Amino acid sequence: MNENQNLQILTAGYSMHRKPYIANQPDGLDNHLIRLQTTGKCRIRLNGRLELLEPGDLVLFSPNEPYELRIEAEFTQVGEAAVSSGDYHIFLQGKWIEDWWKLHQRPNKIKVPLSEGIIGAFRQIMTELRRISNPCPEIAEYYLKILCMDIDRNLLQQPLPTYRTYLAHRIKNYIEENASTTFKLEDVASHVGISVSRAVHLFKEAFATSIIQYTLEVRLNMARERIAFSPLSLEHVAESSGFPNYNYFHRVFRKRYGMSPKQFRLDAHQNQ
Repeated sequence: MNENQNLQILTAGYSMHRKPYIANQPDGLDNHLIRLQTTGKCRIRLNGRLELLEPGDLVLFSPNEPYELRIEAEFTQVGEAAVSSGDYHIFLQGKWIEDWWKLHQRPNKIKVPLSEGIIGAFRQIMTELRRISNPCPEIAEYYLKILCMDIDRNLLQQPLPTYRTYLAHRIKNYIEENASTTFKLEDVASHVGISVSRAVHLFKEAFATSIIQYTLEVRLNMARERIAFSPLSLEHVAESSGFPNYNYFHRVFRKRYGMSPKQFRLDAHQNQ
């Protein structure tokens, strides 16, 4: 907690429900809530009616909004085929979160990719809050602010939060998080659970570029930053940026930027 109580993370955790469960607070919560469904299904009352939550559904509740969560028997099974409902959740209060809440007209529910960025932020906040002796408690606040900015980015990127755009954004996040490694179209499609042809089509439809071209752009941007600001050899830059060999990297880099990687580094160092 900071001195001015500008932002207070009251609690952060992960819940796994293997049995039917009901939380009903008709008068609303006392604090703000950010909740992300990660596994299984449940229902939550939004705008007066119960709506289904599935993995990737993030809900936002402000104080005094009626809150009802239901994990019903149909979503849980007993035995080898047991199904659970899992979610990350954060309760918080303070002027910062109130101001953030007002930045955009926020729906109670949005789709977000279950990416390492968003999941990692929830986990880091949980870890920081568990520290008994913590000389830097504000670290959790910084992770929370990063999470909120990531939520805003997904909200702005998905003006039409359909399942098709959700899948396309999951593909986009996969590329951005794995660009430094070698992967195939089959890996991308498998990550979101669809066929290669459908993955290619959805991505092209959403972003007007191909998966292969977008991956190349991400890798070139990564390489350009490393050439300019790191001491890595050019061969190491190529390898660590996901290119299969230096000759291919040299060719596509020159085509994209109009100069060789070596000349780009010389120019960058002269301008620093």
